[in-house]
Amino acid sequence: MTEKRPVSVRELESVVIRFAGDSGDGMQLTGNQFTNTAAIVGNDISTLPDYPAEIRAPAGTLAGVSGFQVQLAETDIWTPGDAPDVLIAMNPAALKASLGDLGQGASIIVNTDAFTPANLAKAGYETNPLEDGSLNAFHVYEVPITSMNRAAVKDVKGLSPKEVDRSQNFFALGLVYWIYDRPLENTIRWIKKKFAKRPEVVEANIKALQAGYFFGDTTEAFQVRYRIKSASLPAGTYRKVSGNEAIAMGLVTAAKKANKPLFYGSYPITPASDILHALSPLRNFEVLTVQAEDEIAAMGATIGAAFGGALAVTGTSGPGIALKSEAMNLAVMLELPMVIIDVQRGGPSTGLPTKVEQADLLQVMFGRNGESPIAVVAPATPSECFDFAIEAFRLAIRAMTPVVLLSDGYLANSSEPWQIPDPDEIPPLHIEHPRTTNNEDHFLPYKRDPETLGRPWALPGTPGLEHRIGGLEKSPEYGNVSYAPRDHQQMVNERAAKVARLADVIPEQTVFGPESGKLLIVGWGSTYGAIHAAVSQARAKGQTVAHAHIRYLNPFPKNLGDILNRYEKVLVPELNMGQLSLLLRARYLREIIPLNKVQGQPFKVAEISTMIDRILAGDIS
Repeated sequence: MTEKRPVSVRELESVVIRFAGDSGDGMQLTGNQFTNTAAIVGNDISTLPDYPAEIRAPAGTLAGVSGFQVQLAETDIWTPGDAPDVLIAMNPAALKASLGDLGQGASIIVNTDAFTPANLAKAGYETNPLEDGSLNAFHVYEVPITSMNRAAVKDVKGLSPKEVDRSQNFFALGLVYWIYDRPLENTIRWIKKKFAKRPEVVEANIKALQAGYFFGDTTEAFQVRYRIKSASLPAGTYRKVSGNEAIAMGLVTAAKKANKPLFYGSYPITPASDILHALSPLRNFEVLTVQAEDEIAAMGATIGAAFGGALAVTGTSGPGIALKSEAMNLAVMLELPMVIIDVQRGGPSTGLPTKVEQADLLQVMFGRNGESPIAVVAPATPSECFDFAIEAFRLAIRAMTPVVLLSDGYLANSSEPWQIPDPDEIPPLHIEHPRTTNNEDHFLPYKRDPETLGRPWALPGTPGLEHRIGGLEKSPEYGNVSYAPRDHQQMVNERAAKVARLADVIPEQTVFGPESGKLLIVGWGSTYGAIHAAVSQARAKGQTVAHAHIRYLNPFPKNLGDILNRYEKVLVPELNMGQLSLLLRARYLREIIPLNKVQGQPFKVAEISTMIDRILAGDIS
């Protein structure tokens, strides 16, 4: 009997792993399963799915590469990692697309069966990188994944050759599970549930998963296994959550806290569609979803739902905001509460549908005709999307106004651990609909609350509260159509003032780091993780750097100007060409150092760290 080979186990604090292959190779599924298991084990996690916009991009080409990167750790982490420590490349294109991101000494597991002359040519290789010495700086593990997977599932009946090869992602996943000492049980349960109607697919995927795991256990190639301990997180119940999932749960929670039905009107658009997918099955929670024929119809239906007294939401991305803009203006004029979700993506036009960008800030602030103020909030992490879905409604109801929730493709699709809150600790949303006239003779639909300047939310059909609404300008209080110059001036002033007064109820801006000093980094949205990590590293080196992340973009927090003036220099990293920088300069007359990136990818920690060092060294003023 052969004696089992000795294998050492090495403890790691964290590791960054990237799965990469054709868009049809199941890399997103593989990455998600690995992430789910890491979350169950108790690691802190952060993920970055990265896939082409085409439904089936050309197989074997760089344009068709789909990747999924995850960092798991026993300590707090804020990003999916700058550089993968491990790359699982299912074909030459996957290797070539990721090679430039790898750090020296990284490990590469390649599917050697895919390194055929045809595939090498599709990826633009003139010679085989496994043979020409170009990978000498890395630890390369050559594994014939395709052929070994075929051998593992050859006895499974009822599968086509394509279906046999479709299970090879589970072989790769099983191998990585062995290397990083992960259990198989969670993924096996998922396979049985997911493919319950296809028992032959269940059998093949489980056999592939186990074959990959056993290959790691028996081969001489891998002499070390790695173990990442559970993270020390505050006590509570956790689950993995993406930004889109968190938004959906936050919207339903807001409706329950308001004792209202939830209406979600949307037209499918990447990367916002998952919100519609998540809400559609929730009819038992008084959730009504409408997939409209276009963006304009979705916005119109949302206005109608708000008029009828529901908590009304629409979700889209930048191109959809452009189409919704006229009806958004109508919502401003009608002064009805609703939430408009913009999950930003690369632009302009169709742009980069599956890539991240933060370039819609000025659009949602000013992209409508006339004086049309709208409140804007922006969560910083996937789990914060839950809180800000509720917060957006709180502000909308208070001021009787539309509120834009700015997310983006990175927040929408990336995942992190989320401590499930106690529902009883989430404050209720108080809504009062008038039942009688607010005047001796008749109802005044635009008579404003003296504190909030919001108008009454009168439900249609309430006796005695009949009133006219529409897009034409109105007379103050009465709401009748008015072309009087003073009436227009007053209504414009009041619509702006009620949004500005939200600054009285939003939290003051907080700062991570010293309260004054040489450098303040200001961010918004999904740049949070990279900025926070870079500032943490800078402070550990003794550098005087602080971080202020703005979640409330209109109105700004009351103390923001004071904070900006406490620091010698202000750096603003954005995934656009300087939109927040422009707003801060205009509002506070403060010089800003911009750090702009529009490559469809989030900031790396190193990019911000390098900028910090250059500013503090005096290279940039």
